[in-house]
Amino acid sequence: ENTNKDCVCFSGTPMFSRNDVSIWSILKKCIGMELSKIAMPVIFNEPLSFLQRLTEYMEHTYLIHQANTTTDSMERMKCVAAFAVSAVASQWERTGKPFNPLLGETYELIREDLGFRWMSEQVSHHPPVSAFHAEGLQEDFLFHGSIYPKLKFWGKSVEAEPKGIISLELPKYNEAYTWTNPTCCVHNIIVGQLWIEQYGNVEVINHKTGERCSLLFKPCGLFGKDLHKVEGYILDKSKKKLCAIYGKWTECLYTVDADTFDAHKKSDKKNSEEKKSNKQTSVDEEPEEMPLPDGDTVQFIPGSELIWRIAPRPDNSAEFYAFSTFAMQLNELEEGMKGVLPPTDCRLRPDIRHMEKGDMDSASAEKKRVEEKQRLSRKNRSKSTEEWKTRWFHQGTNPHNKAQDWLYSNSYWDRNYSLLPDIY
Repeated sequence: ENTNKDCVCFSGTPMFSRNDVSIWSILKKCIGMELSKIAMPVIFNEPLSFLQRLTEYMEHTYLIHQANTTTDSMERMKCVAAFAVSAVASQWERTGKPFNPLLGETYELIREDLGFRWMSEQVSHHPPVSAFHAEGLQEDFLFHGSIYPKLKFWGKSVEAEPKGIISLELPKYNEAYTWTNPTCCVHNIIVGQLWIEQYGNVEVINHKTGERCSLLFKPCGLFGKDLHKVEGYILDKSKKKLCAIYGKWTECLYTVDADTFDAHKKSDKKNSEEKKSNKQTSVDEEPEEMPLPDGDTVQFIPGSELIWRIAPRPDNSAEFYAFSTFAMQLNELEEGMKGVLPPTDCRLRPDIRHMEKGDMDSASAEKKRVEEKQRLSRKNRSKSTEEWKTRWFHQGTNPHNKAQDWLYSNSYWDRNYSLLPDIY
């Protein structure tokens, strides 16, 4: 685990202030609409593609390795549930929008220190769907899925609902787990400080044992008392509670005996009801400012065991799009990569590279150019009978829950990239 909290060397320049750009002039036309079709100025972006942003699911891969070391399926479920929560932890304070991937864009990442290799492809443009496939370097796990981030604008906030299934397979135990991610919301889009919350139910299912971990990402609530909270239970196949899990997706997760947890919640509720009756309650509405947490804010229940804690962000993170150390390394183009990467890899995408260097005018011009190039090639395809062919994934049925999915076609790492489209 990387505990180095000093400034991390990020090859980019610090971000620009977004205060001088009126987002309202762009967004007032699209209340209640889906945002994937709206061209946004580059100033609202961060210098990563959505394919790279997805790769941040892998930051806490050690939890998968940990799951592999225990023979008890409930202990494995604790690790997998913690991994599912940790996978969305990098959203915290990330108010920049990743670049929309171009059709056919790819991204790969090999991290020998973390024991995995990952590849992803933009398999559809309308709707925008990104498919990914990661494998343990010791062939000790497979992690794959496809995500369609459905964005809606609601006046003061933008909501991203990540449709799609995520699967994790542990061959050693012949087990498969599936889940979907919570909804993410960015508040104060028009005025005030941007802040982020995630909410919704996430159910991690072990398809072999029938055990499931049912988690609730809680909405913030009026006085912000539930901001970032996650809680739930691991249940056996007859829905009996085996243990409770609680914490915050921005900080840490604990596991504790279910009865202890229920007793704690009961006394907590009683206390807050007593407080409430002493106060006038007000109408429930969206809080204006981001509620501020106080210190390490997860209330520890005696007898709990820590299962995950977020890696600290580097000191210079706030100047660099709130990137974690892991995110800062995603766009690095090392010398040895140049002849090896396919020409469709995000690291070679010119608009992102210009933005990373702080040249916003070139970034904006290049973004327009590559998007126009994409429109033109789609137009030319519609005139001929030529269909777009995905290269590394094909549509099929998820073997574990029978839903429609994009499945990996196995040949990416053979490094034969001769017939790839020229998308940049």
